Formats: sequence, C-alpha cells, structure tokens
Amino acid sequence: MAAMVYKGAMQLKKVAELIHARLIGNGDVEIEQVCSIESASAGDLIFVEDKDNLPRALKSSASAVLVGDFGAADSSKPLLVCAQPRLAFARAARHLAPTSDHRYAIHPSAIVHPSARLAKEVQVDERVVIGEGVQIGSGSSIGAGSVIGAKVIIGNDCELHPNVTIYPGTRLGNRVVIQAGAVLGSDGFGYVRDKETGHYEKFPQIGRLEIEDDVEIGANSTIDRGALDVTRIGRGTKIDNLVHVGHNVQIGEDVVIAAQTGLSGSAVVQNNVVIGGQVGIADHVRIEEGAILGAQSGIPSNKIIRGKGIVFWGTPARPIREYLKELAVLARLAKRG
Repeated sequence: MAAMVYKGAMQLKKVAELIHARLIGNGDVEIEQVCSIESASAGDLIFVEDKDNLPRALKSSASAVLVGDFGAADSSKPLLVCAQPRLAFARAARHLAPTSDHRYAIHPSAIVHPSARLAKEVQVDERVVIGEGVQIGSGSSIGAGSVIGAKVIIGNDCELHPNVTIYPGTRLGNRVVIQAGAVLGSDGFGYVRDKETGHYEKFPQIGRLEIEDDVEIGANSTIDRGALDVTRIGRGTKIDNLVHVGHNVQIGEDVVIAAQTGLSGSAVVQNNVVIGGQVGIADHVRIEEGAILGAQSGIPSNKIIRGKGIVFWGTPARPIREYLKELAVLARLAKRG
C-alpha cells in the first residue's frame, strides 16, 4: 500500500499564484492545509461562498480565507479573492493535501501475464492479477486485490483502488479514478424468452466498455459492456457509489450521477446532465443536454427528457413546477375527503 506524503507548508502568495486568485494582505503566511470554518486552526485555509458567513470566517483561527468578490476589502486576515471560491478551494486542496507516494513497482504477490505491457512508472499492489495483453500507461496505480482482464487498456495517471474488477476488452482513458469494489465491463442483463417453453436464454453480451478521460467511478458501482456494440462513459463524468449502468448506455461529458441510481440498457444521457440519488431510468430513455433529474425520479421506457437547466421530479418525471402543482391539488382533495 502506498504511503501518504505530506507536502509541507506553502506560502499564501504561492497558493494564490497556483489557483489564480487575487491576494489581499500578507502573502508570506504559511498554509499547511485546507479546513472547514468550524475546525480551523493556525496554518489552515478556509473558504466562504456568501457574504453572511464572512464575519464568522474572519473570527476563526484560520490563517487565511478564500472569498468571492464580495470579500475584496481590508480585513483582519489575509484573503484570496476569486469569482468561484468553492472551485478555487478545491484546486487549492489538490496542491496542499497529502498525496500517495507510489513506489512504481510490482508487488511480489501480483500475477502479471508475460504479454502484458506496463509502462515503467506503474504501481501494482498486493494480489493483483493482470491478464493477457493488458496495457497500462505511465503514472497509473492498481490497488490490492484488483483483477484486470485480458486486453484491457488503461491510460496514463489512472488510479484504481483495491478490489476493482475490469472485464476483458475494457478501455480506460487518462486520469480515470475507480473507487474500491467497482466492476467494469461485466455482462449486461439481456435475455430472450422462448415463447414455447417460457424459459429465458442469454442474449450475446460480446460488446465492450469505453471510459474516456477524467472520469471517476464510485465504490461498488457496476458498468456493463455493450451487448453487441459499446457502452460509453464520456469525458469528465463523475459517478457516485452504488450506481448501475446497463449495457449499451451512452453517457456524455461532464455528467454527474448520484448514488443508487440505475440506468437500463440503451439509455442515452447527453452532456452536462445532473442525476440525483436513487433515480430509475428505464431502457431506451433519452435525457437531453443540461436536464436535472431530482432524487428518486422515475423515467419510463422510451421517454425523452428535454429542458436545459430544468429540474424534473416524480414518477413519471415531469418539470418540478408541474409536479408541485399536482401535489398541491392532491393535498386539497385529501382535505375535502
């Protein structure tokens, strides 16, 4: 297991430079880590997104505060000012947080097929199994107990946490993060019923799974490969824990999917869609660009959800204003009863 390396303190003016923030006050202050307002102490950087929380942040023990344009004034603490403080805070955290000290070595207990091609700087932990013809790019790490099937391709700077299973033929782009226990490229749930006997027979599941750059897959999530073609997860998409993606599903770029959501076969999710927790999406559904599905929404088969920036809720899902009006009508009818 890789050790954690702490980077040490960084001057605030260096942090400002790295995240492109405007510095107000003493730039020589040493920052060691990011922190919440409640638990801040000396050496910490905190952030506020609205003016109401600024006084509380300034009274905290933090050494500096990251604020929006509303905070661009003289204060009792050094400030970093930027248009998107939460985003800048996340970027600062990457520069200040401890990182894994990858040894870029293959653990003696790992089993690596002789035909596999691993770049020089690849970390393979305990009890990993790497199959025939696998390719793994530079800077990638494979967590303990993971199994990488034949002819899988993993790009550069990917991070697979322990006990990840990747079925044969799956392709991962660069900087992909797979949390523990995820299963990628397994058979889809596809069967054909014999009308004479009533028995079910498996439909071929011989397609593939392709995951593009900068995708993150949450713990214990499962993504099926295509039945005959491809299941695809687009660049920058973030998938939470315990999400299931069925065969032939097409997910676009910068999509966010919260935990316990399920997408049935051949569903299409376009770019910049946001999907809340426990959403059920049936087969051949199409979610068009920028739509937002509220938690526990249900989308019936073959339905199209269209409306950039519009929140859809309920089962079957409809625009939230319509849904709330229906609830109000039902409440009035219940009172009359």
